Amino acid sequence: MDLGASVSWARPQEGPGNTEAERQEPRTGAEAGAPGPGALRAPLLLRCLYLVGFLDLFGVSMVVPLLSLHVKSLGASPTVAGIAGSSYGVLQLLSSTPVGCWSDVIGRRFSLLVCILCSALGYLILGVSTNMFLFVLARVFVGIFKHTLSISRAMLSDLVPEKERPLVIGQLNTASSVGFILGPVVGGYLSELDGGFCLTCFICFSVFILNAGLVWLFPWSEVSVQSAKSGLRLGENRAPLGKTHCAPQEASLGPGRVEGEEARRPWAEGAAALRRLQSLVFSEMGDVFLVRLLMALAVMLYYSNFGLALEERFGVRPKVTGYLISYGSALGALAGLVLGPLLRLYRHNAPRLLLHSSALTCLLLLLFATAPTLGAAVVPSMLLSFSTAVGRTCITDLQLAAGGAQARGTLIGVGQSVTAVGRVVAPLLSGVAQEFSPCGPPSLGAALALVAVFIMLLNKPRYGGDGSGRLKSE
Repeated sequence: MDLGASVSWARPQEGPGNTEAERQEPRTGAEAGAPGPGALRAPLLLRCLYLVGFLDLFGVSMVVPLLSLHVKSLGASPTVAGIAGSSYGVLQLLSSTPVGCWSDVIGRRFSLLVCILCSALGYLILGVSTNMFLFVLARVFVGIFKHTLSISRAMLSDLVPEKERPLVIGQLNTASSVGFILGPVVGGYLSELDGGFCLTCFICFSVFILNAGLVWLFPWSEVSVQSAKSGLRLGENRAPLGKTHCAPQEASLGPGRVEGEEARRPWAEGAAALRRLQSLVFSEMGDVFLVRLLMALAVMLYYSNFGLALEERFGVRPKVTGYLISYGSALGALAGLVLGPLLRLYRHNAPRLLLHSSALTCLLLLLFATAPTLGAAVVPSMLLSFSTAVGRTCITDLQLAAGGAQARGTLIGVGQSVTAVGRVVAPLLSGVAQEFSPCGPPSLGAALALVAVFIMLLNKPRYGGDGSGRLKSE
């Protein structure tokens, strides 16, 4: 099956993001069907991005488990603590799309540096916060600028052929998951020392500064030739969504050259990108983002009362629950290592893999909700980490396949905004479902996942199966 078949469910018809320049882009390695393991561009830069992803979640996961204890030590009421905690999700919802669009217009390198440094400032302020004002100020900085992984995914998609994209994104997720496994262990140890929270935040700040240094020292020379050939300027890719032939257009303007110069201004480019993205999302990609929202809600409902459900249903102690979460996270990290063989098994058909992983997630949620014993609940709990990790990678790949070369950061930002909506809505749905039963949240999650599976099945006939990836004529 050729490349187009890998997006047979979700790749839309030619739109604002699928430009002629992108269709004529030279193909190399696996993208052109050449033999061999797939010649990835700039392998050293890829490894550096994996390290950035690992350090990012390593630093964050040291601090996040300690936030509730720190808010309590500041004397905040549960209501105030809840509002302060939800502010992060709201800010992520509002900032994900603009930051992604900004990275498309200004360039990945500069936007990534700014996001890392501003996030570092937020964690430094958090470490010295002695009142709720400083705590909220720190969360504002982090909520607005903590988009390191989103921009890294967009950068990875710029560097590799389309067939290799799910694999490298899965490897980035694996590196990040390893950081998330190790971070809480280090943070828990440091929190027992005098001034442990402040020390943990300072170490997190130092990790982010180290990350900024890595980005500054990235081997950009490895990709300068390839990115110039493909029209992607990773350090300075200031081209709006769907506009890759800027120079010929300007030359054709003649006396109206000022119009082309005006269009090259960052704010004008960003506004044009968002306008075109609106048409792309609502007319052609609504089903993709709806599936992402439903699956995000399903998984968040499961995790929202995981520990409480195990305690009420089976009398499991918090220590054992912590071990189960760690084992599940480790299995989720392994998903990135087996994603390559899985994609080859599916002949690089990411939509089909997403459909099957979502159906498996639905089944596992239902098995967990109806498990009569602890052993029967542990097995689906462990496998859920694997199926959700595969599903996240596939849905991201589908978004990128539809957006074109100049829209990748924006589309990933929209996807993060959709996930942020889930973070805001899931606690409310979980509370309502839990009023009926401890099994309520995972049961509701299974129902939402089933709806997502039906949406994928209903939309599948709208796309050609001939490998073109285009909509059938109606």
